[in-house]
Order: sequence, then structure tokens, then C-alpha cells
Amino acid sequence: MVAGLLSISLMVLDHRFNTLESLRSTLSVVLYPIQYLASLPTLLSESASEAITSRDQLEEEREKLHADNLQLLARLQKFEALEAENMRLRALLDSSFKVGDRVLIAELMAVEQDPFRQVVLINKGKTSGLFEGQPVLDANAVVGQVTHINPITASVLLITDATHALPVQVNRNGLRTIALGTGLINQLELPHLPNNADIEVGDLLVTSGLGGRFPPGYPVAQVVAVEREPGRPFASVVAETTAHLDRVREVLLVWTLTPDRPQAVPAAEETAVTHSDVQRAPEANE
Repeated sequence: MVAGLLSISLMVLDHRFNTLESLRSTLSVVLYPIQYLASLPTLLSESASEAITSRDQLEEEREKLHADNLQLLARLQKFEALEAENMRLRALLDSSFKVGDRVLIAELMAVEQDPFRQVVLINKGKTSGLFEGQPVLDANAVVGQVTHINPITASVLLITDATHALPVQVNRNGLRTIALGTGLINQLELPHLPNNADIEVGDLLVTSGLGGRFPPGYPVAQVVAVEREPGRPFASVVAETTAHLDRVREVLLVWTLTPDRPQAVPAAEETAVTHSDVQRAPEANE
């Protein structure tokens, strides 16, 4: 009874005069560590469960975003070429330049050990619908082309291989030429350009589409050196590949060109032409 009367008295005093507010505040501060320790096991369990679930979700989301990003970057490569075409008032509706190419992501499995060969092996093959001569890109520019196909793997000849040549044009003015591989990673040369050719350091080279092997408008390289000697008929032009060929891990296979076209021949015999072909056809530099 005494305890009951005391409780009622305290409630009345607190309700009318708010006399126990300071006591409640003090008790809440004192009891907080005890309440926290009591709830700590539950908090740790929930936190660990959420961390594990979040990590799995983040890994899955990261893989998806990485794949989407590669495809989007491949499409963005063409925007500079489109802008240059618009500035020169070309009829884009009649061109074969397509933005919505079908692509497939592949990973590098091995790199050719021969120092005189620039060849890599990828983890896609005939079962994925690949065909010889198929263009290969990375997130920045042209990497090379498929030269040999197995059921589940394929060999890709890089554009810097000494036997590889690629029809290109200067994006700034449309000047056409051939980019030859030098055997050095990330370096190309442009032979048979006259001394008065309109080409400068910093010019972007894109695929011209000539020869029917590579679709037009994809970035290839950027001019890094132009040397003109009065006593020589041709300028010495060196370009650096836009693709990071020395550290690329994933590539994109493009289906702009279909395998039913007459192009399934070895790379060294076709318009990804050989050096001897270039020597016989200087008019390709017009």
C-alpha cells in the first residue's frame, strides 16, 4: 500500500509540476550503455547479414555495369566521326555507318609469346557465332580482327602486328591512307603520305570502311609525330593506338559486317592488306 500510494503521489506530482523530468533524463543516460550492450548481439547479427547480402548484390551489379559500360563506350566511339561527317554536310542517311551494331564481350586468355607477332587468344569461338575477319574493339578503339577460330576460342591479330595494315582516314579532313603495324605495341606508321599532305600531330585516325573488313568511323590511333624532309617525297608519320593494347583484358566483337559477305579469307591476303600490297598501291593514299 505504501508503495502504491508513493507511486500515485509521484505520478501526480510529475504530471502537475514536472518534477521528475531531470531524474528521467539522468536515468536514461545511466541506463543507455546497459541497453546498448543488451541489444548488441542482435545489432551485430543484422549488420553481418546485411553486409554479406550487400556484397553479393554489389558484385553482381558491378559485373552488369561493367558489361553495359563497355558496350556504351563502344557506341560512343563513333560520335566524333558522326560530328565530323555532319560538319562536312555528308548524306549520313545513305551511308553504311550504323550506331546500333551487335556486339559480344570476350576475355583474353593468352598472349602470343613470339616477340615478332602481335596475337592474342580470346574465350569465344564458333559456338558464339564468330567469323574470320570479324572486327575486334576495346572500350576505346579498334584492337584487331579475328584470324583463326576454334569451337570455343579464337585468335585475334592486333593492328600493331607487322603483317597488318588497316585503311583509315583523318577524322578532321577525310584524308585517306593505310595504317601499318610496326611490330611495336601501341604504334602504327602511315607510309606514302606526301610532304604536303594535310596531317598534323594530334589528328584522330578512324576506320574508313574501305575494303569491307572494318566498319567506318571507329577510332584507330592519334598522330604523335610528323616529319617532313625536303629531299624525300613522303613524310614520316607515326601514330599511337587509341586502344590500350598492352593492358586490355576484355574486348568487343562486332557484327556490323556479316560473315555471308565475301570476306572470310586470311587477314594477310585481304584489305587488312599486307605491306607488299601497300607498296603496289600508293594510290590508296589519296
